[in-house]
Amino acid sequence: MPKARRSNDWGFPRWRGYGSSREATNVRICDRHGCDEPGDCPAPKAPNSPERWMFCQRHAAEYNQKWDYFEGLDKAEKEQRAKAERSENAGYAEAQHYGWGGSGDGSRSADEMRALDILELEADADFATIKKAWREKAKTVHPDVKPGDAEAAAEFQKLQVAYEVLKVAEERREWKG
Repeated sequence: MPKARRSNDWGFPRWRGYGSSREATNVRICDRHGCDEPGDCPAPKAPNSPERWMFCQRHAAEYNQKWDYFEGLDKAEKEQRAKAERSENAGYAEAQHYGWGGSGDGSRSADEMRALDILELEADADFATIKKAWREKAKTVHPDVKPGDAEAAAEFQKLQVAYEVLKVAEERREWKG
């Protein structure tokens, strides 16, 4: 009977060679011309198509930047699909109080993002910046400044709603934190 041989790693398995008997793995390269990064992010070639481009993370973000999920749908179909998605994602909305964050970390809702667009601000704007931008814009179209101007009144109302959306969101974040 052969004698059991003791290994040289003194009981520390991490000292043994890792994957010395494994073969090389194939890595798909990014489909963007001239890029040599690994392409591990799939991106659809066309709406409702099973074919995918494989991009690196940087080029996938560039490709998806202007992607419009609702492209080619008429207004009624867009509303129907958006409503279906809101109802499917309702469970996530219920769990918003478990979120970690402040602004700029992906925690802003679509309504908040639209309100920031109205105020012409970036997604990571803090509330002091929001308040300052709202005041500056509201002063130019306030009904006291432009009495009888229906267009200015509508713009003022839009600014008011945008500010209220952002104010409520900020209060909710302060209440959570």
